[in-house]
Amino acid sequence: MSAMSDDATRRPRSPAVKAARLIVILFLLYAGLVAAFESMLGYFQPAGPNTLVITTTDDDGTTNDRVVARLETDGQLFVAVNHWPRAWYRQALENPSVQVTLDGERSAYLAVPATDEEHDRVNNEHGLGIVFRILTGFPRRYFVRLDPR
Repeated sequence: MSAMSDDATRRPRSPAVKAARLIVILFLLYAGLVAAFESMLGYFQPAGPNTLVITTTDDDGTTNDRVVARLETDGQLFVAVNHWPRAWYRQALENPSVQVTLDGERSAYLAVPATDEEHDRVNNEHGLGIVFRILTGFPRRYFVRLDPR
């Protein structure tokens, strides 16, 4: 009987509390969507004609392969860091001697962070759509120039 009296004495929630609760729920759903999308990309690593495989080396000498988008601008090869998981990017900055598998051929490259001018040029030529940006949670975008060795 006390449960009924609790319901009867419970005050209705204010519109502000309801709105705040809805915002929190929507944010958690969105964060889950981004995590699921990023996880699936990382697990399946879809490859195609506009991708390449970059092989980086971590501190203990273990090599790691990652499928990334292949971007060509003014005769130079770039790759973009478009996602939150960025271990390959940190490894390429720490050890810029990387291997790249491009069109089935593996070659040695030097990974060089793009200059501000290069970043703007590549970003303008290879922009991302709003749907992709929403699904990836709007991460900051960085570029690496790959110079043949």
